[in-house]
Amino acid sequence: MKYHEMVRQSAAYIHEKLGKIQAGSAGLVTGTGLGGLTEAMENQKSLSYGDIPGFPVSTVASHAGRLVVGTVEGTPVIALHGRHHLYEGFDARQATHAVRTLGEMGVGVLILTNAAGALNPSFATGSPMLIEDHINLTGTTPLRGDNHEPWGERFPDMCEVYDSRLRRLAVDKALALGIRLERGVYMQVMGPNMETPAETRMYRAMGADAIGMSTCVEAIAARHMGMRLLGLSCLTNKNLPDCMQEASLETVIARAGEASAALSALIRAILKEIRELTDEA
Repeated sequence: MKYHEMVRQSAAYIHEKLGKIQAGSAGLVTGTGLGGLTEAMENQKSLSYGDIPGFPVSTVASHAGRLVVGTVEGTPVIALHGRHHLYEGFDARQATHAVRTLGEMGVGVLILTNAAGALNPSFATGSPMLIEDHINLTGTTPLRGDNHEPWGERFPDMCEVYDSRLRRLAVDKALALGIRLERGVYMQVMGPNMETPAETRMYRAMGADAIGMSTCVEAIAARHMGMRLLGLSCLTNKNLPDCMQEASLETVIARAGEASAALSALIRAILKEIRELTDEA
């Protein structure tokens, strides 16, 4: 079965089990330690990734692996509670299968979140960062291979991956809530190993403000399908190459959980006013 047919099969199964997705629904991908917002969705129905035909099953213990449909602040939301990573052994197409499925289901606006390490020494740990641009340093792309023309063109433009109107909305809501919102460039690496001091210096010199092991390949696939994107990172630790501290997965999860309140409040405020943009998408 061809890749686009597998994605279509996944979307059809979700429609069959959960009903047709409401027009104007926003998509949401929650990263490590950031599933609290998904769990608090109202009127929710869910499916395990393992039950959806074609869906890869995440091997990361901190990712629930559920697709959840519900509402947040009155806005219909389709959430991916957990994602798939390249370091788990998935290729870029498998890692973006779930995001492609959201696009196939008609999602026009997608919010991508992640837990990330701060590379910019001026950034505050525990604060959310608005992703203004990204650097894909994984060495791969979900667009590798045959192009499915109904999804998008062979050589999609990437001059503005993250939607300017959504970014302005995020900044306005952060100011209204009194939330410190960093703004910068996010870099995705393959993982799962953390960065060495020398690598940290190199990544910073390349222009990255935060680093993680997800999001960029998802963003590429989503933009290829014409989705409008908002990216938000939860800065769980700070990478300072001259005084590097060990950052275990358990530490990252704990700090993401502690810092998720501000990010969740910001996303709720954004979703409350995002309906106009989702209707346009």
